[in-house]
Amino acid sequence: MIAGGLGDRGGLGGRGDMNKIILRFRVGTREFRPATRPHRLEGTGPMKVRKFAISDAALERSPGQDGDVFVGNLVDQRHGSPITIGYGRYGPNQTLEETMAVDDVMVVLEGRLSVAGNSGSVTAGPGEIVHMPKGEKVTIRSHEQGALTAYVTYPHWQEARE
Repeated sequence: MIAGGLGDRGGLGGRGDMNKIILRFRVGTREFRPATRPHRLEGTGPMKVRKFAISDAALERSPGQDGDVFVGNLVDQRHGSPITIGYGRYGPNQTLEETMAVDDVMVVLEGRLSVAGNSGSVTAGPGEIVHMPKGEKVTIRSHEQGALTAYVTYPHWQEARE
């Protein structure tokens, strides 16, 4: 269930009212609400709504990997965010083995990936999402056409690897 409210008046009466929108959602019996303050680095001001494309990412070889696996963070600790958001590119028939230091959500945009973990294996294609929980030992394998993904991690994967 998703619910929203618009302050006391029930409508938007002026520019400042946009700050009064409250969203909450419920999964089962648990309710989730956003933080009361925006996350930010000292002196940077509140975070802004932003949109990204793969062309915005500076892809670099995935740390500790020799294969054709590249990542590019777009939002991370440098921006005052509690999460990392980025893109990943896997060449054809690549394998990456990792024990997850963070919770990682991967959205397959192009191609196909198989992810095998302690609890089984899944294959995902365009528009499908894979969650890899912290502590899970996974093997990620791209298929013959490679893959392009978007990812969100919590906390920051770079800090967790250090």
